[in-house]
Amino acid sequence: MAASTLRAEVENSGTPQISGSAQPHQIESWSPSSWTSKPIKQNAIYEDRKAVEKSLLKLQRLPPIVTPTEIIKLKASLRDVALGKAFLLQGGDCAELFDYCEENAIESKIKLLLQMSLVLIWGANKPVVRIARMAGQYAKPRSSPTEMVDGIETPSFRGDILNGYDLDERNLDPQRLVG
Repeated sequence: MAASTLRAEVENSGTPQISGSAQPHQIESWSPSSWTSKPIKQNAIYEDRKAVEKSLLKLQRLPPIVTPTEIIKLKASLRDVALGKAFLLQGGDCAELFDYCEENAIESKIKLLLQMSLVLIWGANKPVVRIARMAGQYAKPRSSPTEMVDGIETPSFRGDILNGYDLDERNLDPQRLVG
């Protein structure tokens, strides 16, 4: 879709209308559990189903990471980006390790995003919507469930939230989801 077409649709309706093959009646509405109806391309197979259920129950009881007000504010800011009234700056790591999640590293990344946004504000003379890609890259898809390490086939490292990097921590552990 051309940017001008998207801009016109956003201006007219307040939200972008994505054109394509999907008909309005085919579009599923989102809910916190709608992901369960989607096809699984790279499933995490845990050995202990009860431990998984326990971890999922604990996750369900935790407070939300963001508030509805923050979501509404971001949607409004992204609307301004779609209309060309603001610039979107997203930055962060492709993959994260829990070991690197410490105050100095986080402060450095936020400082860098702020510095970059100041340059963009000054250069583009527009507000900048900053999105930090942080604390959400602890699991990564892999092309194979196993890999060869020193001639031994072992489960692939899939990220700190699923298993450990060391070979003796390669079995998937549902406690990592919440611990």
